Amino acid sequence: MTRLRLVLLCAGAAFFALLVARIGPEAITSAFGRLSWRLLVLVWFPFALGNVCDTLGWRFALPRRSIPFGALFVARLGGEAFNATTPTASVGGETVKVALIRDHVDYREGVVSVIAAKTTITVSQVLFGAVGWVLLLLAPLEADPLLVRTLGWALVIEGLAVSGFVAVQLAGLVGGAGRLLVRLGIVTGHAGPEGSRRIDEGLATFYRRQPWRLGLSVGFHFLGWAISALETYAILLCLGEPVQLVTAIVIEAAGTAVRFASFMVPAHLGALEGGYVATFVMLGLDAGAGLSFSLVRRIREAAWAGLGVLLLALVRAKRSPRPIGEPLEAATIGEP
Repeated sequence: MTRLRLVLLCAGAAFFALLVARIGPEAITSAFGRLSWRLLVLVWFPFALGNVCDTLGWRFALPRRSIPFGALFVARLGGEAFNATTPTASVGGETVKVALIRDHVDYREGVVSVIAAKTTITVSQVLFGAVGWVLLLLAPLEADPLLVRTLGWALVIEGLAVSGFVAVQLAGLVGGAGRLLVRLGIVTGHAGPEGSRRIDEGLATFYRRQPWRLGLSVGFHFLGWAISALETYAILLCLGEPVQLVTAIVIEAAGTAVRFASFMVPAHLGALEGGYVATFVMLGLDAGAGLSFSLVRRIREAAWAGLGVLLLALVRAKRSPRPIGEPLEAATIGEP
């Protein structure tokens, strides 16, 4: 699995280099020249608000809200930084999140929360993509019909995948899936039948008996995607590409579809750049602006990943090492 992701990483890097060569570095340097000091602002804001919303989305997936918000925020940043810097298809970062909240909740409750939060953020991603697709149909945008069809089919596939993952959880098969991953050698360790049963019961309780928590978790994650669209709008304005807010929402919706489809590619390298360039062109915008936009996003991702790694190191330095417990029991279906 790691070898495959390394191959995909190399392929993505090669494709990224090809895009830069085809579009021309001059267009990129010119765009960043227009950004000037604004780049520093865009790196931290409004993405900070999006992180707050996503942390709240995770908080409502927890069985109890006894964890201080700051601790949960740090745990999420640390886990996401681990996902961004290691070839683990996002499973490793979820395990890190569980480890970082172990002083506040039981290990099994932590596992249930990260699986549930991963599900709700993906559900909200599909819902946000649907909003973008509807706006693409109704708004007076001069978009290529190919974009409408591609985004539509992507939503169908995402919806089916998410529905299947939720069905697996409701059927109580997550624990069995974890044991299968152990036998296949994808993860190590074993939670045992009792631990698997408790995880399955926790997920079933969350989905069937706590609809208000489920709704709030999805809602806050959806708000996080909406803030990402506002970030897209702000970046494009600073790049000298005055677009409508509707256009920014469509671009963000297309980006979520690319992220979902390329979850196996480390950091979605090459896939996101190509997806943004194609989306910009199909919306009648400049290809260079699409690549410059993706690079601004990369700088922001690197800055936040660096912050997450720093916070993770500080937390580990304060703690005495002890076993985390068993690894995460379920694979993810995509990486928002």
